[in-house]
Amino acid sequence: MTKLLNRQIANQPVTIFTLMSELARKHNAINLGQGFPDTEGPQDMVQLAANALLDGRNQYAPLTGLPELRAAVADASARFQNISVNAESEVVVTSGATEALAASFMALIEPGDEVVLIEPLYDTYLPVVRQLGGIPRLVRLEAPDWALPQEALKNAFSPRTKAIVLNTPMNPTGKVFNAEELAFIADLIRQHDTYAICDEVYEHLVFDVPHLSLMALPGMRERCIRIGSAGKSFSFTGWKVGYVTAPAPLAAVVAKAHQNLVFATAPNLQRAVAFGLNKDTAYFTQLAQEMDTKRQILSAGLARVGFGVLPCQGSYFVMADITPLANGLDDMAFSRLLTEQAGVTTIPASAFYDAQSGTPPRNLIRFAFCKREEVLIEAVARLEQWKSRQS
Repeated sequence: MTKLLNRQIANQPVTIFTLMSELARKHNAINLGQGFPDTEGPQDMVQLAANALLDGRNQYAPLTGLPELRAAVADASARFQNISVNAESEVVVTSGATEALAASFMALIEPGDEVVLIEPLYDTYLPVVRQLGGIPRLVRLEAPDWALPQEALKNAFSPRTKAIVLNTPMNPTGKVFNAEELAFIADLIRQHDTYAICDEVYEHLVFDVPHLSLMALPGMRERCIRIGSAGKSFSFTGWKVGYVTAPAPLAAVVAKAHQNLVFATAPNLQRAVAFGLNKDTAYFTQLAQEMDTKRQILSAGLARVGFGVLPCQGSYFVMADITPLANGLDDMAFSRLLTEQAGVTTIPASAFYDAQSGTPPRNLIRFAFCKREEVLIEAVARLEQWKSRQS
């Protein structure tokens, strides 16, 4: 065939997650690269989902989601962020947060629109923005504290800015944006009459700091699309159930985009997630506490090995500086070396930057700590053994 395929999609490289996971399998390494738990979520939700397959409600769910799940999303927004939501007109259930992001981008972006994005960033944002004809305007946070560079962010906005994408708690840095940073972002959104797509999938996984939703700030209620994930809140990443909360005019357009992508999400899973969102607040507190324990196990272990461990306030991930151990290797070469020689797989942080926005840092790697404690302890032991062989 001589006619070209879609070049933007065809030219996308194989993801770093696929490459590193294949390398992990080849070397029988502990995979701390991809962010998914290695344990099941709540058994009562699994049982409810299983039972729901047997009661004759297996046809298409309503386009915007089952009423009980939309109500549960609205109730959770009020309970955890004091955001009042109309379940009938302001919630759209999606097939995962990734689909929620795509539908939200589709609802807002037309060719030529500028979108402000914050690096390092989740790898889905840029390809979808560009596929829709959007123009990324990238603002880079710097290690180790990942503070918001206010002047750079201010300069990224223009009359052509359609939206900013805000991921908090943030993948891959583990940063949670504070009240001062959110207020500064909100001011820019108001000044430039623009929108915010708020990726808050790790909203219940914060450690020693609160998660604050931009949508809860004054004047932001009508400008924000807020995205949540059952996969992250209940450790069921394979269920692919996400939800969008937005003012009714925005939610209606997100729903039209969702209709063109998947139309509806599995009804039995929606029913189980509705049950989960209605769990007592103690469940969500315990989830964060258990993840924090895992974070501390891995972070302390990495520090013993000699990594420069960066602060982590939320999410599944901790970043580490390889400079003390890498003998001049960059993040990609060192990640390969750790997999092959130490039997532990990570993700080089340069994968979370856009090559077109300047040279990314080459001294950072990302570890996922959403694994069983014994797995994390074994991974640290392997790294300690590897280091001892180097001396």
